[in-house]
Amino acid sequence: MTVSDVDLEHLRRAVSLARLALERGDEPFGSVLVSGDGEVLFEDHNHVVAIEATQHPEFAIARWAGAHLTAEERAASTVYTSGEHCPMCSAAHAWVGLARIVYAASSEQLGAWRSAWGAPASPVAALSIRDVVPGAVVDGPAPELEAEIRALHEQFATTHP
Repeated sequence: MTVSDVDLEHLRRAVSLARLALERGDEPFGSVLVSGDGEVLFEDHNHVVAIEATQHPEFAIARWAGAHLTAEERAASTVYTSGEHCPMCSAAHAWVGLARIVYAASSEQLGAWRSAWGAPASPVAALSIRDVVPGAVVDGPAPELEAEIRALHEQFATTHP
């Protein structure tokens, strides 16, 4: 699973969006949609506390892409995200025909961290993207960002029991 310098640049933006979500009292997840020619098309962060539980940034990207991009544009895009897609977001990604996914931290990592902190388990199985979308092109995690992502999630877990 190769993460390039360009990937790291976009992942760092996703992590900054995750930090923004945390600063606003939400779970620290952020995502960025980038076109095939490198243009940032859409970005968002979690709104699961502020709005409701399905307001994940990856899901918002899928909805936006389905409404604003052609099938060809979606197939040439990349989604950069601070954390690996949950099953709901993985399915939405596949249904609209988005291409590559690059994530900073895996669902497995997040689950292990949350368990170590005594945080409650997710109500949804932590399936990998490829378990939900067998043909998905996926890269990650990015070890360069692990400590930063872990710290954001630890802050949320210890302040929102």
